[in-house]
Amino acid sequence: MLSEVHPKNPNPRTIKQIVDLLRKDAVIIIPTDTIYAMACMLNSKKGMERMARISGKKLEKVNFSLLCSDLSNLSEFTSHIDRPVFRLLKNNLPGPFTFILKANNNVLKYFSGNKKTIGIRVPDNVIAQTLIKETGLPLLVTTIHHDDEILTYMTDPYEIHQKFEHLVDVVVDGGTGGNIPSTIIDCAGDEITLIRQGKGIFEEQL
Repeated sequence: MLSEVHPKNPNPRTIKQIVDLLRKDAVIIIPTDTIYAMACMLNSKKGMERMARISGKKLEKVNFSLLCSDLSNLSEFTSHIDRPVFRLLKNNLPGPFTFILKANNNVLKYFSGNKKTIGIRVPDNVIAQTLIKETGLPLLVTTIHHDDEILTYMTDPYEIHQKFEHLVDVVVDGGTGGNIPSTIIDCAGDEITLIRQGKGIFEEQL
């Protein structure tokens, strides 16, 4: 199903329909402030398994990230954040960054094995933020890729729907997406490290 949602003023009825599906283990594709991403609710084991199958990977090999609503929401799933890292998060979120942080027991409840770190995002996107707040839990996301050798990421929701309509429950059309992924910053070690330069401009002194 392709569901058109206004990027700045989402229709509450449409959002409710999508949220109801998410609560029934749905897998959806949503816009973010960077690229379109495949998503399910954090507490949906079936959703996680489906996303792994769609990605063609074993569950433990999929690079899942959490989409959180704000810093308070983010802190529910991470271990102690020291002052320099907190300042970095506060000055760059919401925004096009994925921060790798130490995971706490709230994360371990949803992942098998001993998961020590988790990538966390607070997207500057109204649709994604509305879905997070309405479900009451972060969304678990992973990227979707283009078949084209040059175009790494898919930006057209109609094209995304054509490729994934039989694999996911809903493709949320929030307009043309970006083709530059988030900047990834590892804050789980002793030093703050830039892992991937993406859309966000990382300035550590912030």
